[in-house]
Amino acid sequence: MFENENIEENLSDGLTIKELFQNHDGLTYNDFIVLPGYIDFSSENVSLTSKLTKTITIKTPFVSSPMDTVSESTMAIAMALNGGIGIIHHNCSIDYQVSEVRRVKRYEQGFITDPLILSPTHTVADIYTIKNMHGFSGIPVTENGKINSKLLGLITFRDIDFLNKDQWSMTPVSQVMTPIDDLITAKNDLTLRDAYVILQRSKKGKLPIIDSDGNLVSLIARTDLEKNRDYPLASKDSRRQLLCGAAIGTRKEDEKRLEALAQADVDVVVLDSSQGNSIYQIEMIKHIKQTYPNLQVIAGNVVTRAQAKNLIDAGADALRVGMGSGSICITQEVMAVGRAQATAVYTVAEYAHQHDIPVIADGGISCVGHIVKALTLGADCVMMGSLLAGTHEAPGEYYYQDGVRLKKYRGMGSLDAMNACQELSAASRYYSEADHIKVAQGVSGSVVDKGSVHRFIGGYLYTGIQKSLQDIGCQSLTRLHQESKQGLIRVEKRTASAQVEGGVHNLHSFEKRLF
Repeated sequence: MFENENIEENLSDGLTIKELFQNHDGLTYNDFIVLPGYIDFSSENVSLTSKLTKTITIKTPFVSSPMDTVSESTMAIAMALNGGIGIIHHNCSIDYQVSEVRRVKRYEQGFITDPLILSPTHTVADIYTIKNMHGFSGIPVTENGKINSKLLGLITFRDIDFLNKDQWSMTPVSQVMTPIDDLITAKNDLTLRDAYVILQRSKKGKLPIIDSDGNLVSLIARTDLEKNRDYPLASKDSRRQLLCGAAIGTRKEDEKRLEALAQADVDVVVLDSSQGNSIYQIEMIKHIKQTYPNLQVIAGNVVTRAQAKNLIDAGADALRVGMGSGSICITQEVMAVGRAQATAVYTVAEYAHQHDIPVIADGGISCVGHIVKALTLGADCVMMGSLLAGTHEAPGEYYYQDGVRLKKYRGMGSLDAMNACQELSAASRYYSEADHIKVAQGVSGSVVDKGSVHRFIGGYLYTGIQKSLQDIGCQSLTRLHQESKQGLIRVEKRTASAQVEGGVHNLHSFEKRLF
């Protein structure tokens, strides 16, 4: 018999998350590693559903950064289809930003209850205007050009393909539209499944839904039903439109931008500031909450509890965390202000979660492992810039340098970005719009072609995080957060040598292909 036979073994390795930061060190994601847990489930069953704000939940914790070389409508659509959300940048005119939001909101719907509609007196030129602004055709024509009016026909590009340009403004749609007698329509008591069967059999692209009096009540698009099938994780609002966010500044004139975005049905606004703890941002939050009480507000950026408290008290629905940790950001170097990202995320998340405020880790993300570490430290979502730059959906053209396919990528604090727009939206992020001499807090560079976001986000990142959480032993992000707070998730600091050992080493040459 052994003397300590009945004494339970202490098998706890490493540190709790709280112990990791008890010395108040400035730690980055590379400074620690998460220890493995117990696996009793398959990685396919791991749920990545997470809260973006108080009232918005998304199925993947991915957010694209509001940068002019990252997030416009094409990126936002791809992010939403894959369960995340895109934030349209504001380094542009109000009209341009609003049109980008509308492209996203009108991209995919079930029953479209507020479709674009024309009257018989509209011209072919109006069709081309709609196509350029919203990216689609196939528009119903009613007696008065409004919903709940008698349906007369439908006009598509097939109806106007052979018209010369000089005829556009003189040809009314009533002369070229497909009349209602030649259309396939359905009554307003059918389901989406019924609509899919009708469209499949008829091989039509649009299905107008009418009431017993022949009035148009909604519209269904074949492409929308296909997207519902192909993207089951898609982020949608209550009307089944894709979720979309937009960035604004904190100046008085940004209230005009805010009003226009609210009218475009934007789901969330991001107050875009490198240092969010200011009277300007607090006043803007209060203005938004008084004027648009249902509009969600992501405030920031913050890296301390004190900053977080002021914005939460003002009414913020989520916080964006990070200052100077992005790959193209030089704020910490130039301004000597900021915080190591892992420490910032843990510190702010610990405080914010006491008030049920979600946290978005913004910056310092360069691989799947960094995303998982940010989530383990308490982040609800991660905002990505450089990781998404270089994809097909990011703005800009590809070019070749030394045989490598590249895209431009720049920080919003770079001189290029601050001088790009007459409205100086990027400069206002750093309170530099009135400065005679602008001090750059970012750089311009280039990133390698990463292919499509659909494969990168929807395939590689999503699956990688699922497999990582399986190794940790957590079947959901909710459980990951719970076990982190309870001290069940164990971590360990890494020396410089440990970091070298954890990467590729001792090879003459190698090719690193991630997916």
